[in-house]
Amino acid sequence: MEETVPAALAGERVDRVVSMVTGLPRAQVAALVEAGAVRVGGRPVRSRSRRVAEGDLVEVDVPESVPPAAPAADTRGAAPVIHADEDVIVVDKPPGLVVHPGAGRGEATLVQGLLVDYPELAQLPPRGAGEADRPGVVHRLDAGTSGLLVVARSPRAYHSLVAQLQARSVDRHYRALVLGTVEAAGGVVDAPIGRSEGDPTRMAVRTGGRSARTRYQVLARHPEPVPTTELTCRLETGRTHQIRVHLAAIGHPVVGDARYGGSRPVLALERPFLHAFHLAFDHPGTGQRMTFDSPLASDLAAFLTTLSGCG
Repeated sequence: MEETVPAALAGERVDRVVSMVTGLPRAQVAALVEAGAVRVGGRPVRSRSRRVAEGDLVEVDVPESVPPAAPAADTRGAAPVIHADEDVIVVDKPPGLVVHPGAGRGEATLVQGLLVDYPELAQLPPRGAGEADRPGVVHRLDAGTSGLLVVARSPRAYHSLVAQLQARSVDRHYRALVLGTVEAAGGVVDAPIGRSEGDPTRMAVRTGGRSARTRYQVLARHPEPVPTTELTCRLETGRTHQIRVHLAAIGHPVVGDARYGGSRPVLALERPFLHAFHLAFDHPGTGQRMTFDSPLASDLAAFLTTLSGCG
């Protein structure tokens, strides 16, 4: 794994930077430093407290032998499986469920629940699918986002789905409710996304970020209790927080999204109004186009009934 240190992380300890970008706990990062598996500027780091500078190239030899956390029975069935075969599992993720272990979250994730019923996911590459701590995961949904997600169940499925995502042939459509009145019937936000210079846990539209495109279409406009607009959004790329960041950047943050400016006292929604309602991809084994649709999550559907519409 390689990462160029952004300005927002300049001056930070190298172990904190590595932990943030890999999701590994600090204790494990310390062991990697001691083993010479962490390099800055091509040279092994001798002290985990070493400070990094903007532009430093940090390289980490993440061991493939790190097993995923033990399956957690309390997340079994937390995300309904709507399709499963020898290559793929499609789930309808509820809001509040984290997809895989990472920094700050090591238990009770969607992946750990799936491992109970699909223990073969725990097999490590190249025999299994995906990275050791996120087996089979080829794309993610934010914890607060509900809807459809596909998990690879075999190595060929993993590589096929990753290639389809890179080729932008996977269709991912979302329902969103945003603040303000979107006047145009539709449009495209084409703006690069990278980590915020002021807060590395946030993403932002910024020069030098990774290319990102979000296409949107207006479904309905609501004047009361405050102006809001229902949208469908199609991801043409898959950057972290992409829809939330792009819509906030054009002045229409997602309702309920406190992180990117979508929180309003008059609109009491405890999570971002974002639901992945449509997913389509080519089956890795048969080549057949697979299409799935998910009804709007019940909490979001109920919230819509509190709004007045104007079409």
